Amino acid sequence: MDITFLSELKSDNKLTPAEIVEMILKKRGIKDEEFMTPVHPLKINIEEMGFKKEVKKTLLLLEKIKKEGRTIVVYTDYDADGITGGSIVWETLHLLGFHVMPYVPHRKLEGYGFSEKGINAVKKQFDPALIISVDHGISAREKIVYATSLHIPIIITDHHLKPEKIPDAEVIFHIPELSGSGVGYFFAKMIYEFFQKDTTSEKKELLKHNFSNDYLALASIGTVADLVPLLGPSRSIVKYGLEAFPHARRHGLKCIIEEAGIKDKKITPYEIGFIIAPRINAVGRLEHAIDALRLLCTTNGTKAKELASKVGATNRERQDMVKTSVAEARQMVEKMKKKDNLPKLIILRHDEWHEGIIGLIASKILEEHYRPVIVMTKSDGFLKGSARSIVSFHMTDFLRSLKKYLIDAGGHAQAAGFTIYKEQVEEFTEKAVKKAERMISQKDLIKTLQADMKMPMFKATLTLAEKIEELQPFGMGNPQPIFYSEAEVVGTKLFGKKSEYLKIFVKD
Repeated sequence: MDITFLSELKSDNKLTPAEIVEMILKKRGIKDEEFMTPVHPLKINIEEMGFKKEVKKTLLLLEKIKKEGRTIVVYTDYDADGITGGSIVWETLHLLGFHVMPYVPHRKLEGYGFSEKGINAVKKQFDPALIISVDHGISAREKIVYATSLHIPIIITDHHLKPEKIPDAEVIFHIPELSGSGVGYFFAKMIYEFFQKDTTSEKKELLKHNFSNDYLALASIGTVADLVPLLGPSRSIVKYGLEAFPHARRHGLKCIIEEAGIKDKKITPYEIGFIIAPRINAVGRLEHAIDALRLLCTTNGTKAKELASKVGATNRERQDMVKTSVAEARQMVEKMKKKDNLPKLIILRHDEWHEGIIGLIASKILEEHYRPVIVMTKSDGFLKGSARSIVSFHMTDFLRSLKKYLIDAGGHAQAAGFTIYKEQVEEFTEKAVKKAERMISQKDLIKTLQADMKMPMFKATLTLAEKIEELQPFGMGNPQPIFYSEAEVVGTKLFGKKSEYLKIFVKD
């Protein structure tokens, strides 16, 4: 592992802790004056993000649908980001008096986002006047053409990477700086602010509370879970969303936290990323994620407790499956190493792996070997692929450059998914590995730890630590500062019941 640092502090440097923090932000390229005191999401409007025409068109369409008493379907993704965002949008419309139904595609039977099977199911069950997507849709050009042929207009709310040709949807709210739940929050807030005049004072007060608390907490879960950089409006959502957890009233959220054993803990990005979000994700990975949405929206305490218990059990099942499958993946990688040098792009296929966990397998193998990983498994006559990548290799762009072999592909720079015909797998694998060999240098495969600052150890004071805490919440785009110091070891001591811990005494 290489260690680099952005700046160096000499022993005679007189900078105060506040000035050191200011220097760190400057070196990170953060110049936003609102970074330390971000604007509250209640004061941020989607119109100001460049969507004035879209807002006007959306509100006119919703007015017409409400007047006619027709149905709207909120068609959301099945991961934690989509489920939290879908819960916000569906519940807002429901409380405002719209006839609205949620729809979550089944991962195994329908796959990610829109599908003809899913659109047909929505048409048959609800005959909607409108579909609103949450956390997907920007890559679904052909599927939206199909929906239009059935006379179903679609509003897209999404944040994923734009393809070369965007869909011809009724309205598109595409905001890559936010998570899907973040886009959903501001989209729903726009609807609430316009239609609140037509609802009861009781529901108006409930929505007011939700946008200040419950919906912010939900949007913060989606933002952290989807690894969105915590800058700008996403930082606002997570900062104030974390503060909203103690004030959230919904049974489902409380029951998830209680079932996970963190009832009395302060909720930070760690609790979201490693405890809360995996439970929501587990339902969509192994079961039907509609149960996760029901859990977050139910007003029945008993039902919430039952669903939270089921979610916890599903998460434990998911953990066991991942453990077994990762062990199998490791064996496959070891065989690759014995046969030849490990390729710069690792591609694994196992038709018995559950497609809901292949992204987790890819993440684990990437973590252990620090190179891009693609994992494929059989799914409904096709193969599904999930990919994870290193910082220097844009996985979605790479997959789209090989689109002639794929049915579809989408995602972000470091995480992507795709579908492929079985007959194309062999040629795709060969071409992908060869192309990656040319594109990825050996230097790209050296993991680098980038410290914010090299400094003498005596500068590491409690005052500096307290000042650093003001940069919270930490996460993607705003990692906890790392300091690098050179020191001389002057003593060591083993401790613990089995002497399993080591204390090191050092000096500058």
